[in-house]
Amino acid sequence: MKGQKACCIWLTGLSGAGKSTIAELLEVLLKREGRHTYILDGDNVRANLNSDLGFSIEDREENIRRMAAVAHLMVDAGLVVIVACIAPLRRQREKARLLFESEQFFEIFVDAPIELCESRDTKGLYRRAREGLIANFTGIDSPYEKPEEPDVRIDTGLSTPGESALQVFKKIQGYLL
Repeated sequence: MKGQKACCIWLTGLSGAGKSTIAELLEVLLKREGRHTYILDGDNVRANLNSDLGFSIEDREENIRRMAAVAHLMVDAGLVVIVACIAPLRRQREKARLLFESEQFFEIFVDAPIELCESRDTKGLYRRAREGLIANFTGIDSPYEKPEEPDVRIDTGLSTPGESALQVFKKIQGYLL
């Protein structure tokens, strides 16, 4: 009905790596092509659907499970869904991937050194985590497992957000045709 192939584009990386910015720019590129899209941003979903969850290991697992389930429902409805969330553990991202047909899921690693992420931290989250005011902060006192074989790896220290979004767009464009 929508005249498009649906898929999930899952952007993962540390806080401040550029996931949300890239997601927004990617959505612009997709909309220019007439694609029906939706962005599921980790911060927005946590503030609404997942506001009952904290940052314990169990709550993080549930947060990712819910985001993946919503993304799956939206893909079933025919949308191109862009998920921008840390999803720190490989097993979490693999569980999300398993919900989709293999060609419907693209894992995008938005890679940036932690020093760069901290320099972009307008909310002061890294500073507060280093001061012990935020517990279980990914990259500080909670692990982040880099994807071993992402569909796309973007180094946001070397490319602009626009270049990064275009790199993802080019990767998925063949699938969408």
